[in-house]
Amino acid sequence: MAGDRDTFESVDWTETRSRLSTLSRRDWGALLTGLALVAAFVYDYVVLPASRPTITVPVEWNVTQLDWLFVSTLLALLLYVVVPLYGNRRLTAYYWREFRKNRMAVASLVYLVVVFCIGVVGPLVLEQPALALDRAYQPPVYLSVDSTVPVNCLGGVVDGRCQGTMAHPLGTTGDGKDILVLVVYGMQVSMKVGLISTLLVVTIGTTVGTVAAYGGGLVDELLMRYVDIQLVFPAFFLYLLLTYLFGGSLFMFILIFGLTGWGSIARLVRSEALQRAEEEYITAARSAGAGTLYVIRRHLVPNVSNSVITAATLLIPGFILFEASLSFLSLGDPTVPSWGQVIATGRSDLSTAWWISTFPGVFLFTTILAFNFMGDALRDALDPRQET
Repeated sequence: MAGDRDTFESVDWTETRSRLSTLSRRDWGALLTGLALVAAFVYDYVVLPASRPTITVPVEWNVTQLDWLFVSTLLALLLYVVVPLYGNRRLTAYYWREFRKNRMAVASLVYLVVVFCIGVVGPLVLEQPALALDRAYQPPVYLSVDSTVPVNCLGGVVDGRCQGTMAHPLGTTGDGKDILVLVVYGMQVSMKVGLISTLLVVTIGTTVGTVAAYGGGLVDELLMRYVDIQLVFPAFFLYLLLTYLFGGSLFMFILIFGLTGWGSIARLVRSEALQRAEEEYITAARSAGAGTLYVIRRHLVPNVSNSVITAATLLIPGFILFEASLSFLSLGDPTVPSWGQVIATGRSDLSTAWWISTFPGVFLFTTILAFNFMGDALRDALDPRQET
């Protein structure tokens, strides 16, 4: 073909054997951003005094290890989900047309965006809930309870019943903590658990699955046998052991279940990648001299991403529910106001202060349900085989 444009045959495939040659501009941006985050993390934990907040303007924010992981996760989602969707607007418009056919999924998306935004911003402007026994058992606004239930009725007593107040719209717990604040903090906990754990699972599972499928032979056998072992590995008991030794920690929960829960994703990706590896464009790339890393990075991973994204949206609610269950059983991080922890706090007061467990329970239920609706809609939109 005339001109300066490269054809498939004119590409210097020997260059693709270099690890760095498979990096696109987006990959370079992610690499440089990651290095900047590492530098900021080192500065925070090595240079800054422990008593000084990491960020002081516009709000004081002492960034924890979990916060650094959460920021890294958000940047990864921005670079590898949002940016590709924005860059391929035609395909994105097609996905959106298919997705919005499910009205419940659209409503779920709006709800989850609101929960995400409140969960990220809310804890930065709201003070952490603290004990205040003089505000114990305040009812929600526009509702009332027997005046003997709260120790001190802030909303006034009418006809022998304590009235709710706008100072605590969702009421307070038995130790005076504002339930609205607890719910907001619980939103952040749920988003951190769901997104960070799922990103770890998807990243490791996709890497292992594509390498096993494309490598074949001994590589495939070794990786899949390790996956078999990991699928029966009692990660829950490992978490119990570490909780007994070091105490419950949200950071530990994410690392344990994020680093040991990718076996099913690896199997899913492997089965999809085995089908793709026999396609003609893969054969053509091999014949032209494309390296293994290039084929995996540029061909296999993009073509199994639809199945991975769908599986990820169904993994997130599982992690959220699992963390809430452990917190309910007092096996979570006692310093983190999780929804499960708040539900457990009010279970003994259901007859007199039902709102303590009810409101966090409603948010937990609707969040998990919203992710399930989104997962079903994304499966229909991203997988054309569902049309049959």
